Amino acid sequence: MSFTDLKKIGDAQKKPAVVDVRSGDTVRVTQKIKEGEKFRSQVFEGVVIRTDRKNSHTARITVRKVTSGVGVEKSFLIHSPLVEKIEITRRAKVRRKNLSFLRERSGKSARLTNKAFDRAAVNNPEAAVVEEEVAASEPVTDAQPTEETVVEAATTESTETSEAPASETAE
Repeated sequence: MSFTDLKKIGDAQKKPAVVDVRSGDTVRVTQKIKEGEKFRSQVFEGVVIRTDRKNSHTARITVRKVTSGVGVEKSFLIHSPLVEKIEITRRAKVRRKNLSFLRERSGKSARLTNKAFDRAAVNNPEAAVVEEEVAASEPVTDAQPTEETVVEAATTESTETSEAPASETAE
């Protein structure tokens, strides 16, 4: 198999829309757990201390939390069918991709500085995908059109195409 064939297979396994998770984010990961014949959902909430291969179908995040005084870390494959949902609850200001220094810290020294973000927009990846597709399909102009001009242009285009004679459309 060639590299392009392997890339096509890997891209087919990707989820269409995934939340943009970064190091320093506090996330709630909902994962499917199989017990016997049944599946149940389990939530793991903690700080993302590492992100790997974000553009690949093998993208992974490592989430850390402290439970009963014991640090617990879990790695999640973002595109895995067992990962149902990833929700970002807080975003922190960090300057590193790998926050392994948090393992040795506890209490106040383990705190990260929060930064403001739009939680609803970040946790809705479908809207971001649609916006990117629309932006990619539209030509780039210097002046930003208003909503009224966009609506007027759309209505005039639809009326012009429907009123065109059959002889002009055949050419």
